[in-house]
Amino acid sequence: MSFGSVTLARERSRFHRGSGGQRDASLQVSHTTKLGEFPQSPYPIELTPHGPRRVPTTVDAHMRAAAGLQGEVARRLAMAKRKELVIFVHGYNNSFDDAAKATGKICDTLTQEFVCVSLSWPAGGSGGAFYGYNIDRESGEFAVADVKKAIRIISATVAVKRLHLVAHSRGADVLLSALQQLGMEAYVTRSSPTERYKINNVVLFAPDIDLDVATAKLFGFVSDPDAPHGTTAAPYGPLPPIGPLHLTVYSSPNDKALALSGGLFGSVVRLGSLTSASISAKEAGSNALWKNSQLSGVADFIEYRGSAGFAGHSYFLSDPAVQRDLAALLRDRLKAGDPGRPLVETKRPFWRVLSGNSENQLSRDGRNQFDE
Repeated sequence: MSFGSVTLARERSRFHRGSGGQRDASLQVSHTTKLGEFPQSPYPIELTPHGPRRVPTTVDAHMRAAAGLQGEVARRLAMAKRKELVIFVHGYNNSFDDAAKATGKICDTLTQEFVCVSLSWPAGGSGGAFYGYNIDRESGEFAVADVKKAIRIISATVAVKRLHLVAHSRGADVLLSALQQLGMEAYVTRSSPTERYKINNVVLFAPDIDLDVATAKLFGFVSDPDAPHGTTAAPYGPLPPIGPLHLTVYSSPNDKALALSGGLFGSVVRLGSLTSASISAKEAGSNALWKNSQLSGVADFIEYRGSAGFAGHSYFLSDPAVQRDLAALLRDRLKAGDPGRPLVETKRPFWRVLSGNSENQLSRDGRNQFDE
């Protein structure tokens, strides 16, 4: 895992015009600078007369890289309006440049008030829809350890106040797997992801993961009464407080990419295709994600019925209503149902994005400014 900086330049198209007749300004990667590198994961172990240990030279290299990464994060935060980071994890068949440009688009949506980080993993495997997808899936599984490491190190930077984690498509599986392991670390130390890692929001766009698999990764460990809480298990003891941690899932029944993915893996419901109508009464009563979101308000499910983006899958980059809702959630800290969120309630915790002409039903002056 290496880290550095990316410079994005705007390239105005001569052919496409955006709102108001202005030429679209697409982002292009103009320059990258490598600032540091961690040893290759997993780190080597050596045997000593006193037992196995991590190789000291590798640990030294890790510590130097971690200090360098935290120093760069602190430098960026010193120039930012908010002492908060938005970390983006991209999806299937995305190059490094694709991920950087998507992160830049998100940062633009948030009016560049945050420090934005792209966690890029080796996607974009060749081999067609089936073999290429499987290559990317295993690459994502391999990347989990480094994604977890990056989140842990970044969150430990003193200047960081809050982390907001955003993922798209297969990146949601990568992120949830990393969060599952971080959640275990926090629970065993009698802490929570918010308290230990400063995580406030987890936002999943078109998550390409089975509903039951996502539920198991989010709640499987913490719901286990035999899981150690400290040095021993506490089957009847109170769970760590959730705090401000909130999950927001954007889904679309028109997502053709997820329809293909569901067919490949025999998934009954992909999380990114979930709607209130797609959950039967039996599933709603048994699925922990649904029940916990209703009981504690830990999650909102936002349905998008448009068709923006390739195959209706990348609407978070191209639909203005979705972009405004992300800004209202992260920048303005508005909850679903608050004035300023372009949403209508379907059946809590399900909401629908107001897009197209229906957006005019919402006051354009509804944005709520938050004072630091």
